[in-house]
Amino acid sequence: MNKMLRQVQQMQADMAAAQAALADATVEGSAGGGVVKATVTGTGELVSVEISPGVVDPDDVEMLQDLVVAAVNDAGRRAQEMQAEKLGAVTGGLDLGGLGLPG
Repeated sequence: MNKMLRQVQQMQADMAAAQAALADATVEGSAGGGVVKATVTGTGELVSVEISPGVVDPDDVEMLQDLVVAAVNDAGRRAQEMQAEKLGAVTGGLDLGGLGLPG
């Protein structure tokens, strides 16, 4: 029983370290061949959006809006992949879906 408790405590410490690493990490998503780029943290927080001036067309704002959404979604997917990789290594493939965590 003590061995199991130590393993759980180690897993908690490893999980905290992985979550801290995710908060510090960033990933970039893009759309339109890179004319719109979005950067998010490993926890999925949007931190920046870059738009190439050449893609700004006052007569086609909807295209720019679509590109921004696509870039943010791409970055979010990449952040989720990073979460699954880093947290999955800690949990050893445990199914944590019921806890609201990637698993």
